[in-house]
Amino acid sequence: MMLVSSPDSVLDANLAVALDALLAEHSVTRAAARLHTSPAAMSRTLARLRRTLQDPLLVRAGQTMVPTPRAQALREEAAAVVQRLGALLSPGTGVDPATLRTTFTLQAADLVGAALAPGLLRLAEREAPGVSFRLLAEELEAGPALRDGRIDLEVGSIDHVDPETRVEELVGLRMVAAVRPGHPLTEGPLTAARLAAAPHVAVSRRGRFTGPLDTALAEQDLQRRVGVVLPSHLAAMTLAARSDVVCLVPAALPGAAPSPLTDDALALGLRLLDIPLALPPVTIGMAWHPRHAADRAHHWLRDAVRRTLGPPGNPAAT
Repeated sequence: MMLVSSPDSVLDANLAVALDALLAEHSVTRAAARLHTSPAAMSRTLARLRRTLQDPLLVRAGQTMVPTPRAQALREEAAAVVQRLGALLSPGTGVDPATLRTTFTLQAADLVGAALAPGLLRLAEREAPGVSFRLLAEELEAGPALRDGRIDLEVGSIDHVDPETRVEELVGLRMVAAVRPGHPLTEGPLTAARLAAAPHVAVSRRGRFTGPLDTALAEQDLQRRVGVVLPSHLAAMTLAARSDVVCLVPAALPGAAPSPLTDDALALGLRLLDIPLALPPVTIGMAWHPRHAADRAHHWLRDAVRRTLGPPGNPAAT
């Protein structure tokens, strides 16, 4: 409830705080000390309150000041208003994940989504049972989709963001060659020439036949043959498990802990072979709109993604 004396005379926040202090202390000097101002300034504020409310509020009674009936009637209301103002203007409090009841929408490539989903579900079951996840394929332009609120988070190789978009790198990976058990490339050292001579499957949402591997092979005057392009890493790995094609998959850097992005390749029984060429590293990150930067629920989501995809040595991933 707002403190008013007429429709045209509304007490501002500072006056409400001053009124609460005066009615609590019954003293201009003590009210001034409470609000860290001078007695003279508090006297002027009391005069303004008297004019606004058309009541003396505090009157002299010997050596003390006593409230008028109007002041006594306003005491609890003034305290409640100040309390609500304090809550309104205080930093947001933490959110208990166990109380969340929401659905987060993430955009990720199929391989990243397949690696994310088991970890996110485990964390939600343990910490936030009221949270659900919707994972979308990479069909939206991430910048506008984040800005418009169609997705809460993009996870993957972040290379097309708006200037205001927040981006955090999660883990660095390398590309390796995945082949079926017993594939000819598993016998003997893998050379660039042997890799180029083998049939390949490429993964591209845009149907592209070439990529960084072709650039590296061309520097050695080599060229591979891509027999088929698929839009899905999971489909490409399934094909590699059933044929002699070579599929590229992301894996952990040398010496690092295994990445969940290779779990599906290993589940299919694929052998992972180091590529004897200098290929650019792959960085997996996440992007979100700054309006979510301070949101506690979104903070839990980002932390859950870190713990799922980030390196085990990261404190957030423990």
